[in-house]
Parts: sequence; structure tokens; C-alpha cells
Amino acid sequence: MKKAILIFSALICLSGMISAQEKGYLTGSFESNDHFYVDDEANKFVPSGDKFGSNNYLKVDYYKGHFSAGLQLESYLPAMIGYPGDLNKTALSNIYVNWKDDNFQITAGTFYDQFGSGLLFRSWEDRVLGLNNAIMGARFAYNWEDKISFRALWGTPRLGMDFSDTQVRGADLSISLANLIGLDDILLSVEGSFLNKYAKINDVAIEAGGSPNTYGWSGRLNFDMSGFFVRGEYVDGGKKLINMTPKRGNAQLVELGYNGRGLGVTLTGRRLEWMGSKIASGSSSTSNIISYVPAMSTQYTYMLTTLHPYNPQVGDESSFFFNSGEIGGQIDAFYNFRRGTAIGGKRGMKVHANFSTYYTLAEEGTAKAGNLLFRDFSFDVEKQWTKEFKMVLLYSMQEYNPGYGQYKTTWLSNIFVADLLYKWTSTFSTRLELQYLTTYEDQKDWMAALLEVNFAPHWSIWGSDMYNHGSSKLHYYNAGVSYAKGRTRVALGYGRYKEGFVCSGGVCRKIPAYTGANFSITTSF
Repeated sequence: MKKAILIFSALICLSGMISAQEKGYLTGSFESNDHFYVDDEANKFVPSGDKFGSNNYLKVDYYKGHFSAGLQLESYLPAMIGYPGDLNKTALSNIYVNWKDDNFQITAGTFYDQFGSGLLFRSWEDRVLGLNNAIMGARFAYNWEDKISFRALWGTPRLGMDFSDTQVRGADLSISLANLIGLDDILLSVEGSFLNKYAKINDVAIEAGGSPNTYGWSGRLNFDMSGFFVRGEYVDGGKKLINMTPKRGNAQLVELGYNGRGLGVTLTGRRLEWMGSKIASGSSSTSNIISYVPAMSTQYTYMLTTLHPYNPQVGDESSFFFNSGEIGGQIDAFYNFRRGTAIGGKRGMKVHANFSTYYTLAEEGTAKAGNLLFRDFSFDVEKQWTKEFKMVLLYSMQEYNPGYGQYKTTWLSNIFVADLLYKWTSTFSTRLELQYLTTYEDQKDWMAALLEVNFAPHWSIWGSDMYNHGSSKLHYYNAGVSYAKGRTRVALGYGRYKEGFVCSGGVCRKIPAYTGANFSITTSF
């Protein structure tokens, strides 16, 4: 009843504001992604049921002075293959009204938010993952001269196409010590968050030591001066019931580095233990999370570098082989050789290196590393040789555990990429990717190539092939064309896709192998 009243009130406010558009303005966007699937014996794919999948999103926002309001309509006809099965209808998924000035902000309806790094709490939308855990409720925020900021929220998280029975209540406080005492050249702040989650559990779970209420908190420290920075966060995830055994979640995150004079170096360490935070038990939906694990490894876009992405082990009842968590970190460095230097040459040169490594926790309650989960060393160089020609070269050595830490066995691969862009004229360019992966494990060696032909500002044509010449001897091809005009882009393609993971940050969605045609349109106004 409360949710229905809230939605009805938000609709009344939205309609009233739009009907009185004095000096107000309306913005919106529409996105449609459609796949038609075909039988492919070589890819071991036969569509089950409907051979068509369609994900559609319509978003509208209205702004007038201090006020704003908006809504989002989603339609899955049905959802494309690999997306959660609970995305299965057409519904008004998001609706909100908001008032904001220099100090205060009040929101009623759906909203997204995050405390700190997101390890304690995060609500957000990622359409690639099929994730939307927006909160339906109310939020209040106050900011006093950038010295003290405070947020409080209450609501029910979205799960699939509906809002759950789970309730979350939280608050976040940030105090800028530097601004309070008048220090202009440094950033020094202390922050803290609190979160209560109420989710119904059965009598058996209560007898085992579980509770419908989970209480968590986090403390954070941030310091920046003269390009140097230090950030630390401790998270208590609260007591949880894991396989009918009470466990207390906790996490530690430390980051330090330097950024200035063309140089950037960041060293990050993180430990997670029983930090999985579900909206409701028993759901396998991608959206059934209310926290976030920040990505702390190189986020690749090339085909062969994403065959086995890093999948964080947060520690929950759905973790592979019930890992209690993980420990690890990364060092990331880049340097921009300026124009006119011996190495930079006429147009400069950018170099980047990253090393990341993660292990299971060998013992609960300790920082002792167990089996290797993932390791990656990468090095890339970006060079603009001439006004027309740009080159990116990348090398990555990846090692991952196919058993997600249950065994010591790891698979090692070496990946080489050349990305070559040439601008023939002001409106005509081509981009060529050449990739090679060599390994003694899994399916052995791979090669891949992609060619893009661009006729700016409207047309783009591309074709790619990823070929496993080690064991399967199978081609994963893709070709397509797109047309863009103004804020509208239309694309049509056809391809064969490999089984694997699609990841964004530290969240992954498993997709099956499939073959077919795809059509997409995006527009905004």
C-alpha cells in the first residue's frame, strides 16, 4: 500500500509539473536492442521457444527551477538471451520527483545512491548487465558550505521488474576537516555510513542464528596534497547467515598514489570476507545485490583480453565453491612523454602499465592468501605518429583459476594487440585491430581481427572474426553497419557469439553461446 501511494503521488506531481511548463524543459532518451536468433549447430546453439529478444527503455526527465521529475518505462519482449529471467514484461520501473537548491535535496520515488566505494551500499543501473536495483522510497541530503554533507534514505530495492519486500535504511556523513579549518591546498575528510537491511527470513533460519535485520557500517579517510593522495575504508557488513551458519562480513580498502607532471601511480589493496549482500534470498537475478565491488584491474575492451575477465569472489551463499572472500590489489602507472622530448617526439607518447593479483582467503578472519584467483600484467603504448596515423600496442599476461579458487590449478595466456587508426580525410577513416592469444591450457591459441570503416559523421561499417585455431577450430564472426544523425544512432549486425562473461566493473553476467542478427536504436532529445 505504501509503495502504491508513493507511486500515485509521484505521478500526480509529475503530471502537474509537465502541464505547467513555464520556463521548464523536458529531456528524454529511448533505447531498443533486438536480437533474432538462428540455429547454429557449430556453435551448439538451438533457440528454445521464442527466437526473438528485445530490451527497450524509455526515459523522460523534466526540469523547472529547483524541481525535477522523471520516469522510466521498460519493456522486455522477451528479454534478450543471457539476461535474467525476471525481466519479463512491460512496466513503469522508475518514477521520481526531486527538489534541490544549494544546500538541500529531497527525493521521493525511485533513486540511485552510493556510500563510499559502494562496498557497503550501492544502487545503480547497468543495462549491459541487466541490472537495476533502484530504491523506491525517499531521500534527504544536506550540504553546508562543502564542509559537512549528510544523506539519509529509506526505501525498498527493485528486484527484477518489481520492488521487493526488503527495506533498507541508511545514512552517510562526510566532514571536510580541511574546509572547516580553512586549508585551501589540501583535501582532508572523514566519512562514515550506516545501513540497516530488513528482509524476511523463515523460522529455520532464525533458529540457526539468523535475523531479519542486518546492520552494517563503514568508516573512510581521504587525504590529497600536492598530487599525493591516501584513501582508506573499513566496512563492517553485518552478521549474515551463510549456509545456515552466522558470518560477519567485513572489508578493508587502501589506496595511495601520486598524480602530476604527466605521471600517475596508484597502489591499491583490498580484502573481502563474506561481503555478499543480497536483496532477497533464493533469487539468481543479476539485480539481486545491494552493494558493489569496485573494479581493481585493467578494464579491457579488446576481444581476446576479455575471454576470461576477473570475477570478484565477495563471499556469499552463491559464490562459486563457497569462497569466504578474497585478498589482493593492483599497481597502476602511466606516464605521458611530452611533445618535443627525445621519447615523446613531435606529438608525444603515452605509456601505461598495470599489475593486479587476487587470492582466496586461506583462513577466515585472517589476511592469509590462499589459492590464486586471478593475475594480470599489462603494458600498452599509445603514439600519434602523424596527423593521420595513431597506434596503440598492448601486451597482457593473464593467469586465472578455472575452479574459482577451489583448486591450485591456473591457466596462463599471453595476449598481443595492435590497434591502428588512420584518417585518410577529415571524414573518412579506418581502424584495424590485430590480436593474438597463446596458451597451453583451455582451448589453446586464438587469433582475432577487426576492421572499421568510418564515414563521419554518419556511417560506420565493421567486420570482425575471433578464431580458435587451437582446439575447436571455430570462427566467431561479426559484421554490421551503423548510421548516426544528430542524437540518433541505428545499427544492424549479424554474428556468432561465444559463451562467457560480460563484466562491468566488478559485476559479471554469464551469457550462453548464440548466433543471430541484432538491431539497435538509441536517441535522445
